Amino acid sequence: MEDQHFWDDAKESAKVIKEVKGLKSTIEAFEKLEGLYEDVETLIEMGYEEEDESILTEVKESFELLDKQLDDMTVSTLLSDEYDKDNAILTIHAGAGGTESCDWASMLYRMYCRYADSKGFSYEVLDFLDGDEAGYKSVTLQINGDNAYGYLKSERGVHRLVRISPFNAAGKRQTSFVSVDIMPDIDDDIDIEINEDDLKIDTYRAGGAGGQHVNKTSSAVRITHIPTGIVVQCQNERSQFQNKDRCMKMLKSQLYIKAQQENAEKISGIRGEVSDNGWGSQIRSYVMQPYTMVKDHRTNEEVGNIQSVLDGNIDPFINAYLKWIKLKND
Repeated sequence: MEDQHFWDDAKESAKVIKEVKGLKSTIEAFEKLEGLYEDVETLIEMGYEEEDESILTEVKESFELLDKQLDDMTVSTLLSDEYDKDNAILTIHAGAGGTESCDWASMLYRMYCRYADSKGFSYEVLDFLDGDEAGYKSVTLQINGDNAYGYLKSERGVHRLVRISPFNAAGKRQTSFVSVDIMPDIDDDIDIEINEDDLKIDTYRAGGAGGQHVNKTSSAVRITHIPTGIVVQCQNERSQFQNKDRCMKMLKSQLYIKAQQENAEKISGIRGEVSDNGWGSQIRSYVMQPYTMVKDHRTNEEVGNIQSVLDGNIDPFINAYLKWIKLKND
């Protein structure tokens, strides 16, 4: 009993520490914004006093930075849903397009890793399946950081790429699709019971680098919840027991959300509907030829610099989505 009290107190302390850390980050962001505002004011005053037009360039750059950070802070106030502050579990699945789509999946994987780096989030690969020739057939990431799920929930759906295929000797344009699914990583002490008879548990050899342990043991685990068809899998831990434990936590999170959200509208606010991974169902298009453009079909947000987006600069799309979904729900 004393041990249980100890763990309950430890979990409560961890929650408080997380909340304090979040508040501290908010205060620091506000202070930084205030400092930028004061810098712009000072530059404008200097320009007037010295009648120096060369300061205008610096004023413009500082103002653009202030405007971006003000927009980011405004958007952060929209993250008020129950799970927005949680870490995120993001899964990428290659769709129609074969090798081209597997390569596209690896490009999106890189994009989300770069985005996480830019936000100061940490991440780890929970599971992956290599493509036959290149890229990934699927890859699952856990992304940890304040409001990670709140920001990344905008990425759920089908992403379409148009480019000259490096795998096509004729140099023709190729269209490929990848679906992205995302769930909040809910605490493992949630009140949900799982019947062992409802589970199909498979073990397999983990892929990729990892030495003899990975190559010779079936440490990776895949769990299928038969009544719902939910599938979770993990291979990043060093033992089968640890991978199963992580899978059970992921399954509990998904079942908890399903149990708590009975109607489709409520579910779409948390998990959303994952569309067919092909034509006509994309949420965003990335066009590399004959012109360069990334367009979100929900918000009509557009960015011409596709390389910047693929390098992780997806804030314009995330911010536009959060504003759009707020207006839609009001």
